[in-house]
Amino acid sequence: MSLPFTRKDLMIVNMGPQHPSMHGVLRLIVTLDGEDVIDCEPILGYLHRGMEKIAENRTIIQYLPYVTRWDYLATMFTEAITVNAPEFLENIQIPQRASYIRVIMLELSRIASHLLWLGPFMADLGAQTPFFYIFRERELIYDLFEAATGMRMMHNYFRIGGVAADLPYGWMDKCLDFCDYFLRGVVKYQQLITQNPIFLERVEGVGFISGEEAVNWGLSGPMLRASGIQWDLRKIDPYESYNQFDWKVQWQKEGDSLARYLVRIGEMRESIKIIQQAVEKIPGGPYENLEARRFKKAKNSEWNDFEYRFLGKKPSPNFELSKQELYVRVEAPKGELGIYLVGDDSLFPWRWKIRPPGFINLQILPQLVKKMKLADIMTILGSIDIIMGEVDR
Repeated sequence: MSLPFTRKDLMIVNMGPQHPSMHGVLRLIVTLDGEDVIDCEPILGYLHRGMEKIAENRTIIQYLPYVTRWDYLATMFTEAITVNAPEFLENIQIPQRASYIRVIMLELSRIASHLLWLGPFMADLGAQTPFFYIFRERELIYDLFEAATGMRMMHNYFRIGGVAADLPYGWMDKCLDFCDYFLRGVVKYQQLITQNPIFLERVEGVGFISGEEAVNWGLSGPMLRASGIQWDLRKIDPYESYNQFDWKVQWQKEGDSLARYLVRIGEMRESIKIIQQAVEKIPGGPYENLEARRFKKAKNSEWNDFEYRFLGKKPSPNFELSKQELYVRVEAPKGELGIYLVGDDSLFPWRWKIRPPGFINLQILPQLVKKMKLADIMTILGSIDIIMGEVDR
């Protein structure tokens, strides 16, 4: 009788790029010894669309509809950074009302992003119920977006010097109603998830990152704050009108997947506090700085000549980006979203470099999954919260 032969070689497995738990077209080449992960190599680039080169061949106004395709779950943040860069470069002032509207939209977008992180993360761990619940609240946020911008996901709402349109009549009342409703929803999420013994077994102590490691790897957002570093750009490097609101930075010191979950749940509560204060304090006045439309060459433009006079549609307003450089950043739901912009006295940016938080945060994945079990890869990858649109750009 022959004994069964047991192979002792290492096994190399492809996870993705079409795996449902990859959250996009990410491919992991995983080396396994049984169920133990020996090595992991992420392969990127399946969703690369040349977003930076497109920006360098468009004016800012022409490029705005493209940017919502980076992080398509937190679209307001990509629009905010795209208009903030030329505003800082040319020192364009924003009306106070426009700044408050931006803050409201950004925080609603943060909640929508965290909700669509929470649902699939729980589904990866085997809990299906929260995945259906989160769409209920997320659709209410998209209803608010649709009423204000005309679009549910790809808004094209921010403009250099303000926003495209004022908030419609009755919108703020609906927003406050949503805030009250959502706070009750967060309590239900925590009752359902936070003390669940199966959930705790899957996330406690899994994917540990120390504070020193988080800083050295350049992590940002909930990944950094879950490791005990109280770093939030809305407090550290204030932009828009965040310094006029009373709220707290959410952080944990454990540094594991559970801590990252708790930080994001806490951030949704704080976002509601910011929205409520912004809606109650919002001042009157213009929603856009129309002086930003008075451009250097507008008077002598060829489009004002006789032969163009009867064209129905004039080109979108442009202005020259002066010959200087700067780096602008905002605190997106996934971390620090930045733009390095170089102007060249022309209508197009000379250099447009995107610093996506997901791309930087994903670097630490191979280190986190080594010596873990195969099933832990989904927990750790889910806790990082990546969107491949911004990772690959």
